Amino acid sequence: MPANQAPFPATRFRRNRASAPLRNLTRETELSVNDLIWPVFVRDGDGIEEPVSSMPGVVRRSVDKIMQAAVEAHALGIPAICLFPYTDGSLKTELCEEAWNPDNLTNRAIRAIKAAVPDLAVMTDIALDPYNANGHDGIVRDGVIVNDETVAALVKMALAQADAGADILGPSDMMDGRIGAIRSALEAHGHSGVTILSYAAKFASAFYGPFRDAVGASGALKGDKKTYQIDPANRREALRCVERDLSEGADMVMVKPGMPYLDLCREVKDRFGAPTYAYQVSGEYAMIQAAAANGWIDGDKVMLESLMCFRRAGCDGVLTYFAPRVARLLNR
Repeated sequence: MPANQAPFPATRFRRNRASAPLRNLTRETELSVNDLIWPVFVRDGDGIEEPVSSMPGVVRRSVDKIMQAAVEAHALGIPAICLFPYTDGSLKTELCEEAWNPDNLTNRAIRAIKAAVPDLAVMTDIALDPYNANGHDGIVRDGVIVNDETVAALVKMALAQADAGADILGPSDMMDGRIGAIRSALEAHGHSGVTILSYAAKFASAFYGPFRDAVGASGALKGDKKTYQIDPANRREALRCVERDLSEGADMVMVKPGMPYLDLCREVKDRFGAPTYAYQVSGEYAMIQAAAANGWIDGDKVMLESLMCFRRAGCDGVLTYFAPRVARLLNR
């Protein structure tokens, strides 16, 4: 062997893996409480915490209990909570008028949270499905989800939420042009400081089933959402949707679902550089919980690994039902 040649193998990657301190020093990605948004379900009533059967550990809360959850989130250091309303059949109509009622569940919950914990950011969902007799994210005419009429309704919904004090609006409907319309309306009505986190790359996924149960939309849904959500096979179309939403005034963008779409998370972040989020959706959550309950995986370890993967893929944060559990582990 020549004198100037190092013994084989010269590069031993295992040196930096040999102990916890060395692994910590060479870790490329970090997960912190600041990376979490906690999705919660709000329902009518008082003193209610109602389990969602398809999402073990997740409950629907009445507004008073949502306030308690918000206080808990703030104490744990979670920066934002995201509200999703559960509505019964009496509030579901063809035109979805309850969506922009100033005193609907979401708007009452926003005001209650901001009064109790003003430093906690409140994110909302903008889509018509909780209020729609047809279970769709948009208004249905003769079996067709109509785009422009839906956008006009979403603008009214967005303004009602901004008036109630929402910090972040999350349009999840996937109608064309809704980001530009909402941004223009916010500017015109004195809400220029309200952030839009667009569900820019939302796919027509089979992973949403438990969520639809949680908001009471699964029984009402007629057909599917493939005419407005992205085909899971389409990468380039998803990137074009992200580019459009950013050009129309979105401040942050989301890829949904999360784990099966990590390639899109990375490409969105690398290509556009905008704040990029993923949603660890109900089906992903339920699978981890079910496997852990059966003893097939270590639930805490898989939970943390899954969230670290989002961060490694370029996500600035994650919407996850695990948020309080993760926060407790990270705060130890």
